[in-house]
Amino acid sequence: MSTLTVDTPAGPSAAAGVVRETFALAGRRLRHLRRAPGRMVGLVMNPLVMLLAVGYLFKNAIVSPHGGAYQEYLMAGITAQVGLAGVGPTAVSVALDRRAGLMDRFRSLPISRAAVLTAHALGDLLIGLGVLVVISLVGLGIGWRVHGDPLSVLAGFGVAALFILATVWVGIALGMTVSNIESVDSIAALGLVVCTFLSDAVFSASAMPAWLRPVVEWNPVTAVADAVRHLWGNPVQPGSGFPGQHPFLVAGCWLGLLLAGAMTAALTSFRSRE
Repeated sequence: MSTLTVDTPAGPSAAAGVVRETFALAGRRLRHLRRAPGRMVGLVMNPLVMLLAVGYLFKNAIVSPHGGAYQEYLMAGITAQVGLAGVGPTAVSVALDRRAGLMDRFRSLPISRAAVLTAHALGDLLIGLGVLVVISLVGLGIGWRVHGDPLSVLAGFGVAALFILATVWVGIALGMTVSNIESVDSIAALGLVVCTFLSDAVFSASAMPAWLRPVVEWNPVTAVADAVRHLWGNPVQPGSGFPGQHPFLVAGCWLGLLLAGAMTAALTSFRSRE
């Protein structure tokens, strides 16, 4: 394990010191990934397999809502899955750091407590954005296109990036609160499957049983995917309820709740172990 030396911030330079600490610790996370590139491959493969299997192999067997290419409907759901697929690796990484005593070592150093977990979030966010770039390029290769103006397209990627950040913090909170690594991995895998298929990421809510539609419509993955579809000008099937009529409001509320809740849980757990 590489050593980390960080000066303690003092006085008016405290904020700058926290920033330096955060980037130093985030660099450690990225260096570890470079030494184990197989983890990056694993992060890419989950949404990539879904994109190729459903969006390419079975594209002629699925009808897109409101017409248009099914790849254009699916792509927003796959960007949400990039975030979901990162929960498990993030949680396992945090749990492994706890098991190895690395978190205790960080707490013993004269550095900001918030910087430790924020750095982990920053490193995994950058990884998730890299996966998003790969998925977007593959999507373009199999027929996905955007039809909005450049600002709207960028805003769509911004919503996807915020969802990745929120799920990174969910992974950190999971890794900080669940001790057993096998349990962490199982919970994250179950969440990936449930949140994907109980949303309109792959299939429209109108194709679901009537009793299940409210669950699908209020799923945060549905809200994020629908907001991204609107911004990209891709096919969307508006629901009859409040979430379908106000996708941006619901997506914003979900992103805020996920970020606030996960960050609070993670930082509280970290500090309670001192």
